[in-house]
Amino acid sequence: VQLQASGGGLVQAGGSLRLSCAASGRTFSAYAVGWFRQAPGREREFVAGITRGGGNTYYADSVKGRFTISRDGAKNTVYLQMNSLKPEDTAVYYCAVKVRTGSSYTAYAYDSWGQGTLVTVSS
Repeated sequence: VQLQASGGGLVQAGGSLRLSCAASGRTFSAYAVGWFRQAPGREREFVAGITRGGGNTYYADSVKGRFTISRDGAKNTVYLQMNSLKPEDTAVYYCAVKVRTGSSYTAYAYDSWGQGTLVTVSS
């Protein structure tokens, strides 16, 4: 599976963005998918995840109530709707598929990282 993240940009605090993670390959629907982010000088951190069928979603505490992850099987795409953005949300956002057992909240469990898309939130 190859992934490509897009939709990032510059937005003012309180604004919204929708990120997309488009996949090539017919097996994308077989994977749980996660969004992670990495700010300069910081480790990559989990943001949100969604199960294979899309029936379950899970979020980092820092984005609960503001971000929503969803997936469209017909389009082979996973989305991350980000509302009420804060300057601390500024980072490069990556999507990946979960390929290993273990915690869904850790980057180790994921692979096929896309190139990332930059989100910048100004105060």
